[in-house]
Amino acid sequence: MPQHQTPMEQIETKYEELLTQYGNSEDRELRVAAKLLLVALDRFRRHGGSEWSRLVQEYINIATYDTGKFERILQANRSSNPVDLNFTPGTY
Repeated sequence: MPQHQTPMEQIETKYEELLTQYGNSEDRELRVAAKLLLVALDRFRRHGGSEWSRLVQEYINIATYDTGKFERILQANRSSNPVDLNFTPGTY
């Protein structure tokens, strides 16, 4: 019986699968990450309304300036149990 994966775990699995397509090429991790980022940015732009870039910038700020919170966000998205992160988009 296959184990249930959270959406975050499914994306991380897809990332690992995409890495294999690059073999041992230089910067393969960054190349795959860049492609996933392009897809994510496109979806933010299409579905995020007029303030989509502000939300993206908030995530960048958290990843840059509050690495502990960023790690908690990642872990919460890997978990099937909800975690209070005290993060509401538009408040960082």
